[in-house]
Amino acid sequence: MRELTIDDKTIRDDGACYVIAEIGHNHQGDLETAKEMFKVANACGADAVKLQKRDNRQLYTEAGYNKPYDNPNSYGATYGEHREFLEFGIEEYQELQTYAKEIGVTMFATAFDFNSADFLAELDMPAFKLASGDLKNIPLLAHIARFQKPMILSTGGGTMEDVNRAYDAVMPINQQLCLLQCTAGYPAEFDELNLRVITTFRERFADTTVGLSSHDNGIAMAVAAYMLGARVIEKHFTLNHTWKGTDHAFSLEPIGFRKMVRDLNRVKVAMGDGVKQTYESEVAPIIKM
Repeated sequence: MRELTIDDKTIRDDGACYVIAEIGHNHQGDLETAKEMFKVANACGADAVKLQKRDNRQLYTEAGYNKPYDNPNSYGATYGEHREFLEFGIEEYQELQTYAKEIGVTMFATAFDFNSADFLAELDMPAFKLASGDLKNIPLLAHIARFQKPMILSTGGGTMEDVNRAYDAVMPINQQLCLLQCTAGYPAEFDELNLRVITTFRERFADTTVGLSSHDNGIAMAVAAYMLGARVIEKHFTLNHTWKGTDHAFSLEPIGFRKMVRDLNRVKVAMGDGVKQTYESEVAPIIKM
């Protein structure tokens, strides 16, 4: 039976959907904004809030780090300055961890490199997210697998062979794996979401939790994914579509996020047990008809 436990919540085929509010760097490098986003996402029904952690000096070449970055979404004169402005350090992460515990929401992050993975491990994160760009990064996958924490891996831009290779690298080390169908478009076109891959993953990886990382502009695909067997849904979250930054435009604002969680909860109940029966609420209307 598929099971994945993050903090005190166990994700199962017969259970509710685990919903992740992907905050990323939508906090704009501001700690208080991040706290507010945690609070609002929690109020909207998110099970977890997720950040992104990068060691920018390790990730980028010197040329890439120092490349001029002049556009409306820039927070620095160079790409390196821009990325560093958005990056939280140890004090911010510790404060956010404390705050997340206070309000009762799980917090974890995407590790984009070895140093960031070790940084998050030292903070005893309850789970690790791997971005689509690292689907083929077998050394990083294996390194994080050794922490023996749940791993959630997006598969955007990959082939089935890439997913097989990642699965084969992780599972002998750590069987706490969740695979997310993902299309790495920002936003993704509806005719490229390919939700049937969820079924393909469930059939191919029978012992692994399956979900959807959805970059589309809407909430309906989450319900469709749940019906296909996805039990983890990740959606980008913002407080305002018009804020400065590249991700806000395709992120869900609170009203949309709340409705998505509502509909996911409703569809689980609405599926029923498959036994055709007469409900008490139907008796009077049937007599009247």
